[in-house]
Amino acid sequence: MKKTIIKTVSFFLMMVIMFAGGCAFLGGAAVGAAGTAGAYEYSSKNQLDKLEEDYKAGNITKEEYESRKKQIEEGSIIY
Repeated sequence: MKKTIIKTVSFFLMMVIMFAGGCAFLGGAAVGAAGTAGAYEYSSKNQLDKLEEDYKAGNITKEEYESRKKQIEEGSIIY
């Protein structure tokens, strides 16, 4: 009887440890994904800013500006 209780408690402790380790992995993956998405959106913002500067400076035509702006916006979640 005593061995059965020890085995049962050991089993539950192992399950808790494995579950907690899995949560840490998933949490880390979520943080990594959020960081990647944030960096991508930051890059999109910089591209849009540069594109607008080029358009205002007369370096590109309105058609080219609209086309490139649409491409950047399609690849972005925010814009």
